[in-house]
Amino acid sequence: MNIFDNPAFTILQKGLDATSLRQRVIANNVANFNTPGFKKSYVSFEDQLKAAINSNGGPLKGTHAKHIGTANAAFSPEVKQVKGTTMRYDGNNVDVDEEMVNLAATTIQQDLIAQGLIDHFEILGTVIGRR
Repeated sequence: MNIFDNPAFTILQKGLDATSLRQRVIANNVANFNTPGFKKSYVSFEDQLKAAINSNGGPLKGTHAKHIGTANAAFSPEVKQVKGTTMRYDGNNVDVDEEMVNLAATTIQQDLIAQGLIDHFEILGTVIGRR
C-alpha cells in the first residue's frame, strides 16, 4: 500500500496545484491590464472537486453527506476565460482591485492547504515513529 495514495493527500495536492495555477492566472491578468482587448481568465477548481467528492464511484463510503468519499484523479484545475464583460472602451475586462482581492484569497487558501499537508505528514511521522 502506498501511504501517499489516499483521498486526503490527493485532494490537498490538487488543491496546491489549483492555487498555484490560480496565482499564475491572476498575475497574467494583472500583467495584461493595459492590453487592449484582453479578456481575463480564472481557474475553476472547486466545482470539479465538489463533483468528484459527490460521485458514488469510489471504494470508500461515508456515513455523512460531507464525508470525503474518494479522491478521483480525474478532476483538475481548469483555466476559463471571461468573454462577456468589459471594463473599458478598449474591450479589456481586467479589474485590478478584484484581481488583488482574488490574489489575497488565493494566498490564504494556499496557506491553509499547505498547513493541511504539513499536518498530514506530521501524522505519518507519528505513525512511523519519528518524533
